[in-house]
Amino acid sequence: MADGPLIVQSDRTVLLEVAHPDAESARHELAIFAELERAPEHIHTYRITRLGLWNARAAGHTAEDMLGTLDRWTRFPVPPSVAIDIRETVGRYGRLVIERDTVAGSDEPALVLRSTDAAVLAEVTKNKRIQPLLVGHPSPDTYVIDAWARGQIKQELLKIGWPAEDFAGYTPGTPHPIDLAEQDWHLRPYQRQAVDAFTDGGSGVVVLPCGAGKTLVGAGAMADTKTTTLILVTNTVSARQWRDELLKRTSLTPEEIGEYSGQAKEVKPVTIATYQILTAKRKGQYAHLALLDALDWGLIVYDEVHLLPAPVFKLTADLQARRRLGLTATLVREDGREGDVFSLIGPKRFDAPWKEIESQGFISPAACYEVRVDLPAGERLEYAAAADDERYRLAATAPAKIGVVKDLVARHAGEQTLVIGQYLDQIDEIARALDAPQITGATPVDEREELYRGFREGKIPVLVVSKVANFSVDLPEASVAIQVSGSFGSRQEEAQRLGRLLRPKQSGNTASFYTLIARDTVDQDFAQNRQRFLAEQGYSYTILDADKLAA
Repeated sequence: MADGPLIVQSDRTVLLEVAHPDAESARHELAIFAELERAPEHIHTYRITRLGLWNARAAGHTAEDMLGTLDRWTRFPVPPSVAIDIRETVGRYGRLVIERDTVAGSDEPALVLRSTDAAVLAEVTKNKRIQPLLVGHPSPDTYVIDAWARGQIKQELLKIGWPAEDFAGYTPGTPHPIDLAEQDWHLRPYQRQAVDAFTDGGSGVVVLPCGAGKTLVGAGAMADTKTTTLILVTNTVSARQWRDELLKRTSLTPEEIGEYSGQAKEVKPVTIATYQILTAKRKGQYAHLALLDALDWGLIVYDEVHLLPAPVFKLTADLQARRRLGLTATLVREDGREGDVFSLIGPKRFDAPWKEIESQGFISPAACYEVRVDLPAGERLEYAAAADDERYRLAATAPAKIGVVKDLVARHAGEQTLVIGQYLDQIDEIARALDAPQITGATPVDEREELYRGFREGKIPVLVVSKVANFSVDLPEASVAIQVSGSFGSRQEEAQRLGRLLRPKQSGNTASFYTLIARDTVDQDFAQNRQRFLAEQGYSYTILDADKLAA
């Protein structure tokens, strides 16, 4: 305990001294159950939350494991109230279970809620939002759940602080032979562990950095379950990359894989659909809901689960009898619906820290920089006079950033460079200034794939992209990213954009990630969110002055 890097406080916050020699080790262990809240230069603040503790418990960590982490790295004794709180909160997970069992008066096994703790069962079953979901009380320790309410009751139980473990099992789906084609490659050890953790748990989320091969974890889960599979992805480009990877890495043939998107409507034993098509409405109704029952799916894979659109949660509440695998680089959702991911997709089953996988050589090391750009007097005055809702756009699209982008591209001449922005007029301007091709939402899918291919093959050294490139785009030789504007400092975006660089490089070079910030504006305030995400993953930010770059 002497002189550790952590200070545990009675309000469930934990302070981490960044410069301490043991800070990295402590951060990796702490991140399993605590969420990073603030990350300035010297002291990072974590918070121990109920959901964080329950996710850790579901992934196999006990209360004693978590307290052991705090005791091992703390500078002062852990406050007794925090230790009691952690034990009691973790102890709530699994006190209620959902099972299938035969009950009197029914030939079919029913969905039941059980507890060995009579007081807990009495408390939750008297809740006004839970009572309507229960349709019978055949024994003192058992309540029958309405057949349709498996997802909803888990959501309601989580809200009142009593998360249920779901042991009600899954439909096997229609069997379909799927094997990994591992002649000249093998799942990496952490990918195998992730697949095993998911298979043992039945449903849940695997958290791995971009570039760490989440698609292969999905393929491994499919090979383990050997059943018809529905894969939900963010966009059509991502759908085609999943298809290509499955054809390359598994025994599946093109005839067995269907694409269900704006361009095609194929339903096959393995069907890849976009979230957009699933949530499309016609005359106020979801037009493609039939896809969810088109086949007897035994597995549903949710790619980039942190981006799952809100309507899909509602649809997923009705899919609780099917195995569900969520894949993501971060459990953080900008809409705060992490609890719905826990209840409806499933709890976290596996989480490997970025720095750990980097140290094993599976993703590239990255150096992260924040470049602060001074606005000229005229632009500064325009910014000062603007309405609040205009200020971010003015700061993010400041023309002064264009010269800095040119300096950085020149500095990294010969390296594959991505320039990433949010605003289309800014992307146009930068593409013209660099004489580089651009990809936006308006770029046809075929042209996008052509440009991505040219970039991957090194024929296109600089590519300017809008946020369409954030998700599921495989650009393995990108070694420099220059972010000129983003979605108000979204941590989701930081995960995706840094992930563009973290795929292993043939050259072995360290990747460089630059964020351009207009000094003394809301742009700089929003950048703190980004710093927090990188600190969460164990990366530090170096702050550079734009004026000194060209020197």
